Amino acid sequence: MFGQIAEPREALHEVLSGQDQRHPALTAAIHSGVHVHIVSCGTPVSIRMHKRRMMHSVQMMQKETSSMQTLLSARQVQDVLHIDRSTVYRMAEDGRLPAIRVGKQWRFPAQEIYALVATEKPELNTSPLDPSVASAIAELSADLLGVMVVVTDMDGHPITPIANPCEWMVDHADDPTVVPTCIAEWQELADNHNMEPQFQPGQLGFECARAFVRSGRELVGMVLAGGVSPAEEHRTDLYDLNPVDRRKVLDALPRIAVALSRTTAPHDPRTRTASAPAGAPDEEKP
Repeated sequence: MFGQIAEPREALHEVLSGQDQRHPALTAAIHSGVHVHIVSCGTPVSIRMHKRRMMHSVQMMQKETSSMQTLLSARQVQDVLHIDRSTVYRMAEDGRLPAIRVGKQWRFPAQEIYALVATEKPELNTSPLDPSVASAIAELSADLLGVMVVVTDMDGHPITPIANPCEWMVDHADDPTVVPTCIAEWQELADNHNMEPQFQPGQLGFECARAFVRSGRELVGMVLAGGVSPAEEHRTDLYDLNPVDRRKVLDALPRIAVALSRTTAPHDPRTRTASAPAGAPDEEKP
């Protein structure tokens, strides 16, 4: 079906751009996908408008844009799952985390990542500890001591990701029950006001110990060392420490807690920040 319209070329431009509604015949023809024959200054111009194809292209672009807007960086996944960056990359490589390559970097579908954890509101960090500073101290301490280290508030909620996770923790990182179980045990350690660090067995099969972090005279958080094999079991998927190294960890925890205490400002309980804030996403190395 063809239509003859004796109008200048500008008429077509105005209709396509939605700037002019004075050409209803042309508008109807374009939106029905027919072949329109326009006469302008005696020169024929043929235009074939494929509405369905155009709509499909727009929908695909919208889907791609939506997908790009909901991709997380490795840093953000680290904060959501409370695991270190190297674990995020390993799980992306072996398929345990949903991930795609964008250039040389990994990106993670937000909806699928959030589905791995409880859909509760994020816990708030009521501690004056700075998460980025605490993370740096935790990572350094974990490397030096050869154990897992995490810093929490006094409710047992992690302020930092778990640094240097043991093999068992890496293997169970996609188990949604692991972190809640750890938090419950950390809450029990917070309620136990014995100031002397001691290794305690946990429900997940490994031991951990903690020291309190102070701000002035107030207890504002804990530093925990964990992932340690019970002395009599010598498990290879946990950190199997000899008696000397176990003592080394227990002696180091109070010093780490003091280092964290020195980074705190006077505690104002009215100031509340996210427990594991994503902040502005960093551009990580692949």
